[in-house]
Amino acid sequence: MRLVGILGLFAALSISSAATAMPDKLSKPDYIAPQDTIPAPQDIAYPGTMTLQVDARDHAQGIFRVTQTIPVEQTENGTGRLTLLYPEWLPGNHAPRGEIEKIAGLEFTANGEKLAWIRDDVDVFAFHLTVPDGVSQITAKFQFVSATTSSHGRIVMAPSMLNLRWHQVSLYPAGYFVRQIPVEATAIYPDGWQAATALRPKSQNGSTVVYEKTDYDTLVDSPVFAGRYFQTHQLTSRVHLNIVADDAKFLKPKKDHLAPHIKLVKEAEALFGSHPYDRYDFLLALTEEMGGIGLEHHRSSENGVDREYFTGWDSGPGRRNLLPHEMTHAWNGKYRRPQGMWTPDFRQPMRDRLLWVYEGQTQFWGYVLGARSGLYSKQDTLDALAAIAAGIDQRVGRNWRPLIDTTLDPIIAARRPKPWTSWQRSEDYYNEGLLIWLEADQIIRRESGGKKSLEDFARTFFGGKNGDWGVVTYEQSDVIAALDKVQPYDWAGFIEERVYQTGTEAPKNGLILGGYRLVYVDKPSAYIMSNDKRRKQLDLSYSIGLIMGAKGTIKSVIWDSPAFKAGLKPGLTISAVNGKAYSDEALKQAIEENRGAKGTIEIFAKNGEAYHNFMVDHSDGLRYPALEKITGEGADQEGGIDRLLQPKTR
Repeated sequence: MRLVGILGLFAALSISSAATAMPDKLSKPDYIAPQDTIPAPQDIAYPGTMTLQVDARDHAQGIFRVTQTIPVEQTENGTGRLTLLYPEWLPGNHAPRGEIEKIAGLEFTANGEKLAWIRDDVDVFAFHLTVPDGVSQITAKFQFVSATTSSHGRIVMAPSMLNLRWHQVSLYPAGYFVRQIPVEATAIYPDGWQAATALRPKSQNGSTVVYEKTDYDTLVDSPVFAGRYFQTHQLTSRVHLNIVADDAKFLKPKKDHLAPHIKLVKEAEALFGSHPYDRYDFLLALTEEMGGIGLEHHRSSENGVDREYFTGWDSGPGRRNLLPHEMTHAWNGKYRRPQGMWTPDFRQPMRDRLLWVYEGQTQFWGYVLGARSGLYSKQDTLDALAAIAAGIDQRVGRNWRPLIDTTLDPIIAARRPKPWTSWQRSEDYYNEGLLIWLEADQIIRRESGGKKSLEDFARTFFGGKNGDWGVVTYEQSDVIAALDKVQPYDWAGFIEERVYQTGTEAPKNGLILGGYRLVYVDKPSAYIMSNDKRRKQLDLSYSIGLIMGAKGTIKSVIWDSPAFKAGLKPGLTISAVNGKAYSDEALKQAIEENRGAKGTIEIFAKNGEAYHNFMVDHSDGLRYPALEKITGEGADQEGGIDRLLQPKTR
């Protein structure tokens, strides 16, 4: 037996040695790197003007039909190669989100003859064609077959409205800066529909609108909202609010509703001291049929809100903070833009590391302008800040993932749902960025003895020439230098600690410096209740660590919360709580009844076909975030946050 064991061991070692030696006898290919056959963009004029016609009448099936002509330049021998690109890296999305999969029926012709094409096998957004002798332009025809259900992507065509986004329905020639490619666009809308865009119409014949010639960069930055039920309201001499709705009954803005929108424009222009646009168009959709959106452009913004935006005005602030945020981007994000986020075409990757400025400070000013304009009450704003601070406090993933890394989340995650968002983190540069800039504002106020604030930074850094809707880029060093010019301080160290380092809790020092502290109470604020109603959820994340969705389904579980420690996970369906049939009220009652007790809350939940009991150990009752005014000796009656939220115009 012993000999057999030794022989077996020897045989095993021999096989192992042979296996180790075998790779030397295997065939080994050499790696040949793919050749980049796509011309690099150059800042030179494109020879000729593209024409683009988009038939947007088929809103029943969601199909845009496109005809595009592209001038071509002959080479010396009379033939040439043309590469056409479909936009991939989209401004405002901060990621490669071009919906190339929705392009169908692509066909190219020249002088009546069909041209062969081949897609690049490395960059699938590129199409190569050989241009025959004597051809001065080619014609492209295709369809953009837009989403008809949310599982296909965002719905841009609905029964009563559409969102025409030029990057989805056009190609452009490689080898040129997009600002150097002239284009004249035409859109055909459904009969009787009206349209709004930052583009100016050149002519109109029935439902066919020809827009003035522009460059391709500006075209892509100028989307259209069109609809059967449409209104436009002039807010100021150069700013318009254009509204489309699912039904005429929702198009009922009152004078008192429009007044804060007018105030928003005045407050924004007063804050930044300039207006980097010749005209600005809010595109506002009141809809449950078209996909929601909030996207900035230089002279417009795409905004999708609940259709009761006006008719349900008194039921809470809802999404009234969306327009202040998107308008702020005209200054921060469009006129002033991080160097890494400006690209010469829509093929070059964007580098998102300064999104904590681009989006974070925009989020900050969005809430400030919402309060100053009256779109949000001061109390709603304070309640929103409390919810933001508490929510960011729950992002325990900051223990391993610094804020700077979340600026790459648009590329990494593409805004897809995550199972454990509080641990994985998400695009936290929005709200954590807000808290960082709130702290910066309060530091400036403290260090300057109340003489200066972040407004001084905003005016000097984002302000420019009136009507200049070009782009001025910046780096992080420019941000630090501008802050230091407003108020000397160790801003580099401040940014290093807040943005680049991991930590244990949210940066809440701005609240304290501003005269408030984050506390937890047993009743939700009107802001939280309104938010839950809009999102169709029950947020119990501050107590047991759950956010409930519809029909008893767990929408989210906070990492390391009592619910997490009990073994609960997103996607489970709760059937019973403490032996009673599940309802939102039953769950809240069970949590509150366990306040101060030593027992656990029994949650009976279904996972697929299996049922399990989960014992949740939580005895602090219902908890909701709120801001409490700091009082006592040395405390200001009116703190820095109070001053920050005060209107600046009449």
